[in-house]
Amino acid sequence: MTMKKILIVFMLVIGMNAQAQEVYNELRKTNKAIIENPQSHGIIRTISRFKLDALNYLAIKMQEEMPDSSAYFLDRQALAMNEYVQFYIQKIVELNEMPQALQEQMTKMFMETSKDNPLFKDKDKEMVLSYYNSGESLTRFSLDTNWEKALEIIKKKMEKNR
Repeated sequence: MTMKKILIVFMLVIGMNAQAQEVYNELRKTNKAIIENPQSHGIIRTISRFKLDALNYLAIKMQEEMPDSSAYFLDRQALAMNEYVQFYIQKIVELNEMPQALQEQMTKMFMETSKDNPLFKDKDKEMVLSYYNSGESLTRFSLDTNWEKALEIIKKKMEKNR
């Protein structure tokens, strides 16, 4: 199975339509199951690792810095993060046959949008930028991201660059 087909199947599996109040838990459960499944493809496991780390980071930081925020807010951020990653994968698949420079420009756009829209303004840059700074990671995004805002911005940027 080619990488393109694997990524498309992954997007369909993870692209669930969960109800509010259940989104965070469902995404966490699904991504954890993918990581723990020895049958999961390495790329899919890597993407799920990022998602699980981002979900855990969101929950911990919200509890520390926004203890009065609602579960609904956490669910909206979790859903936007999932959609952001799926949108990125979709663009990778679409640009697969395009010149390398165009692919790199698109990846940089997603990376910068994530980094430039922090939710918590966390000072621990080493931790929040661990995926961003890793050349090995497919999901080179900041953990400290306002995912709703970043998703809105990246969709506008991608629309402009059509």
